[in-house]
Formats: sequence, C-alpha cells, structure tokens
Amino acid sequence: MSDVLDATPVTLSDRAARRIAKILEKEPAGSMLRVAVNGGGCSGFQYDFAITAEQNADDLVIEKNGVRVLVDEVSLNYMSGSEIDYAEELIGAAFKIRNPNATASCGCGTSFSV
Repeated sequence: MSDVLDATPVTLSDRAARRIAKILEKEPAGSMLRVAVNGGGCSGFQYDFAITAEQNADDLVIEKNGVRVLVDEVSLNYMSGSEIDYAEELIGAAFKIRNPNATASCGCGTSFSV
C-alpha cells in the first residue's frame, strides 16, 4: 500500500456516515458506498456515488460508525484532503465534498476543476 493511502487523506463527517448507513440499510449485506471522480460536469470533473459490494486492492477504505466508503487510487489524486459531508438545505439534501484541491466548482456542488 502506498504512503498516500496510509495517510487516510479523505475523511467522512458524522452526518455523512449516518446518511450512508440509512441508504445501505436497504442494500444487500456487505454493500459499501464508492465515491469516484470522473471527467465531465460543468467545471471539468464530477463526483460519482455508487453502491457496490466489490472492493479493489488499491481502494482507500474509510470506515466510520459501521459504514465503509471506497475511493479508488486515481480519484484519490483529486480528492486528497477532502471531507465527505451530507447537508440538508432548503433547496434539497445531498452529499457535499469539501475539496481543498478544487479551484472552482459549479453551483450544484457536484462538479469542480483543479
């Protein structure tokens, strides 16, 4: 495992862990949330959230309050130092990623540039 992955550079807020636990209650046992960075979106990159039962050998595994979140090694390059949070606001509820590497983001918060 690389030193970058050993440092656990992505964190998960308590709110996000509670929401993920609620989502995973309806999924098969052993399911995890995968967070990835893909090209696209209005700012160049976008976050992708998916439920999975498969963990890759190079995934960063974030465990908190009984839930597991996976981030692949390529996405980790764009997300280092980020916090995955969950916010309930007047306009809706969504996962929010506070990414210190992002130099710009879109209004919806799912797209960013570095």
